[in-house]
Amino acid sequence: MLIGVPLETAAGETRVAVTPETAKKYVAQGHTVLVQTGAGVAASITDAAFEAAGARIVDRAEALGAELVLKVQRPSAEELALMKPGTALVGMLNPFDKPGLTAMAAAGLTSFALEAAPRTTRAQSMDVLSSQANIAGYKAVIMAADRYQKFFPMLMTAAGTVKAARVVILGVGVAGLQAIATAKRLGAVIEASDVRPSVKEQVESLGAKFIDVAFETAEEKEAAEGVGGYARPMPASWLERQKIEVAKRVAAADVVISTALIPGRAAPVLITEEMVKAMKPGSVIIDIAAGKGPAGHDGNCPLTEAGRTVTKHGVHIVGETNLPGLVAADASALYARNVLDFLKLVLPKDGGFQVPMDDDIVAACLMTQAGDVKKA
Repeated sequence: MLIGVPLETAAGETRVAVTPETAKKYVAQGHTVLVQTGAGVAASITDAAFEAAGARIVDRAEALGAELVLKVQRPSAEELALMKPGTALVGMLNPFDKPGLTAMAAAGLTSFALEAAPRTTRAQSMDVLSSQANIAGYKAVIMAADRYQKFFPMLMTAAGTVKAARVVILGVGVAGLQAIATAKRLGAVIEASDVRPSVKEQVESLGAKFIDVAFETAEEKEAAEGVGGYARPMPASWLERQKIEVAKRVAAADVVISTALIPGRAAPVLITEEMVKAMKPGSVIIDIAAGKGPAGHDGNCPLTEAGRTVTKHGVHIVGETNLPGLVAADASALYARNVLDFLKLVLPKDGGFQVPMDDDIVAACLMTQAGDVKKA
């Protein structure tokens, strides 16, 4: 089968869907891998490295004209125009973007959004959300340490003692847990908050303190358990109590990293302008939810500006929207392995491309087929 790997054209996107490691495996399976010139350069992968793995270097039209196209982000209108009806497409296609799905259906693509894979043990090796969130959590802490004008660890020197930085993590999913682990390695004192009580043990096992807010009703407890590993919207009564508790910790923090996202919904506002005003001058907020907030807001903080770093009320607010793209080499390596494992389900060794709808992972990821949108 012809497998095309185009250069990503979305602004700021540096990742690539195939690496020499995975390209070599596709070639060993009898497939022809067509990589667009320069597709891996931003991820520190040369065309020569792809050629050494057995891939062919081609132009954009040939890569997008393949029978199976592997991408990181959803194709643009210009890219769709170069893809043939019946082409299979695999990538992070945003299953909640109805206009995007409609455009892919109109182009006649059989498309699979890897973000839609169920969060089951069997699907772990294909979990692009986790592999990329892990990188985002790491990079958020590194960026915070760079922006913060003091040390992270406590230091005892001849000139005096330097206190450790106080870091607050809001949202303890994959990104939040990695942020805790990374901040701990740098010597910070860490507190973390999440609506799911089940993560308390994980937080404490990584050396952070969990910001506990008691549940007063059965409704609050039920919502806190979440669904499929994701948080559910919490009742207003609990959110108000959590807001008060978190506000106290944020005011004392040197660094706040917010990671809260709810699939298919706008990111919740966790850091209000009043909280920012209460923070110390020079403090840093890394808003991993930048660009995904409710109307009029760009993330978990209403002062965040997607794609920019701004200073409001003396606090530096980082609104980087593609943190994994800032660690492009490893982000691409992990993503490419996720793609490889998914393709094992639709590219069996004993046959050509197929769509086994009795497979729960394939069925969940299938977005468009034969001109129809399967999910919206």
